[in-house]
Amino acid sequence: MYPPIFAVCVADSSVTDLLGSSPTRLFPWGEAPQDVDLPYAVWQMIPGGGPENYLGTRPDMDSFSLQVDIYADTGNSATDVAEALRDAIEMQAHITRWGAQETDDDTGHRRISFDVDWFVPR
Repeated sequence: MYPPIFAVCVADSSVTDLLGSSPTRLFPWGEAPQDVDLPYAVWQMIPGGGPENYLGTRPDMDSFSLQVDIYADTGNSATDVAEALRDAIEMQAHITRWGAQETDDDTGHRRISFDVDWFVPR
């Protein structure tokens, strides 16, 4: 019932080279643990997904819209993680938006975001 973003990303060595493997610093609900090492990424479901409905039969697929946010201490590090995640994800799902490159005023951390539409067979 949920998109397999974590399973897809941890299966890719380019992602785990950057985000670690125990734990992999890719967190759901758009939240990371306090004082987590950089770089890390968070993901969350956003409005836009739903079941693929048909008349006379149950849906056989669910679609999910996700936002992925990458945080790092440098712009280059954030870009490296974004590219690794992109390369892992886009063989399984559709990237639909590239977000802004931002700097957090309080921490100075760099942030890049993108959105993904994921179709998951039931």
